[in-house]
This record gives sequence, structure tokens and C-alpha cells, in this order.
Amino acid sequence: MTLAFDVAVRAEAELGEGATWDPATGRLLWIDILGARLHTYDPATGRRTVRRTEQHVGAAKPRAGGGLVLNLRDGVGLLDPDGAFRWLHHEPVPGRRGNDAAVAPDGSLVAGTMRYDEAPGGGTLSRVTGDGAVSVLLDDVTVSNGTGWSPDGRLMYYIDTPTRRIDVFEYREDGMIGGRRTLAVVEEGAGFPDGLTVDADGCVWVALWNGSAVRRYTPGGELDRVIELPVPLVTCCAFGGPELSDLYVTTARVGLTGPPPLAGSLLVVPGAGKGVAQPAFAG
Repeated sequence: MTLAFDVAVRAEAELGEGATWDPATGRLLWIDILGARLHTYDPATGRRTVRRTEQHVGAAKPRAGGGLVLNLRDGVGLLDPDGAFRWLHHEPVPGRRGNDAAVAPDGSLVAGTMRYDEAPGGGTLSRVTGDGAVSVLLDDVTVSNGTGWSPDGRLMYYIDTPTRRIDVFEYREDGMIGGRRTLAVVEEGAGFPDGLTVDADGCVWVALWNGSAVRRYTPGGELDRVIELPVPLVTCCAFGGPELSDLYVTTARVGLTGPPPLAGSLLVVPGAGKGVAQPAFAG
């Protein structure tokens, strides 16, 4: 199957990331981590907005009551619909920042961190509930990245980028994880796994940093689809649109000498598959 991409938003994001469909507003959320900017895009009208954040922002996800939950440099914060901000969990660590995050089936936020220098083991993966309670799921992470769940919510997929692995855990009713195993390994020369999303068939779509592509792996770990893109730094992917059939892809240009024209843009692959509606953060 050959899938063609379109340009949703032509931009020059330094580190575009965090594509997330917000069904309440019919908009695609995405961020520029190092540019400290929160973007929205309405595919029905083409309208775009950009909001600056006070810190580097690793993820922005819709809240059940409106507004957003943000994974920031110094912790997890809440942005209300009226624009007011407050910390939910404030834990500044020198040299460390928030990175990718995802909302779990129970409405908690599973949020990753990493060191700016990408020191091995300098990051974490934690579960944050709406009352601000924090449980550390993994405490020996380097570049915490893509996180997502099987359609039935029983499995959690996870990427620590330098390992080149897409791992899968059993996701327990208490929000904890166990039974870690490897679903797939991205081979040398193909880039590094970054963000991920899971479709209605239980297949895992993975963005490849320095790999110029998005791959789809079956629940059994077989590679069955590749979407090649004209940018090397492909960072994240998520299904969006009214039918959750369009795959949105974020890209980056950080560190590139003479970056290609679309580096840092938001791309879309219409009709790529069928996504799963994502829960909102319960807080």
C-alpha cells in the first residue's frame, strides 16, 4: 500500500512533537519542545494558533473538564480554559526536562523525563493522577518517548529511544506495569524509535528519528507498513480528524545543517488507518 502525505502546517519548529487529536474542539494539538510553543490546527478551517509556554514543554494533552495538562521542564502543570496556569506536580531537577507523555485508560498521565545531555539513566517514567499523586513506573530511562495502549487497555507500549526497542508491558488495573518484553527492534541504519500511536487493529505506528519514516508493527511485532517522508527527524504520530483516519506526523529541524524545506512542519497522511479515541486527563 502506497500512502501519500500532505502538508498540514508548514512550519519551522525546532523540535516539533506531541501530536494529539482533541475531539472536543476538533483540533490537532502539537508542540515545539525547545521553542516552548503550543500549536493548534483545525483541519476543517485551516485555522492555526500558537501559544508560548514559560518553560520547555514535552507534551500537552486535553483535560476532561477543558483545558490542558502539560509535561513541562519542572513538572506537570494544568492550563485552564481561561488561560490560568497552576502546578499539579512541581519537581524541578537541574539539567532535566519533561518529554513525551500520554493519558492512560484510567485518565492518569504517564509522563516521561530526560536529561538535556541525554545521560544514560537520567530520566524517569511516572504516573500522575488528577490529585497530583505520583508513582514512578521506571527510574532508569535515558530518553523517555512514545507511550500508548492496546485498544483493550491491557498492554502499554513504550519507547526509550536509545535502546532502539519498542517494548510492551502488562498494564494493571492499579495503573502499574509489569511483564516487560520487546515487541520489535529498529535495526541499525534505520533511525531511532521516537513517538508512537496504536490503531484500532492494535498495530503500533512508530516515528523514526533520523529515519525519515513512520513504521507500523503488528501486535506480533512484524513490520508491515512503512511511510517514507522527506525529512530526517520524524518525531511523533497520531490519528486525528472526525473519523480518526488521518495520521498526523510532527517533525524537527534541531541540529540539522541546511534542513530540508519541510523540516519542522506538521504533516498528514490522509486515510492512513483507523485510530482509537484517546481518553482525556482526569484532572
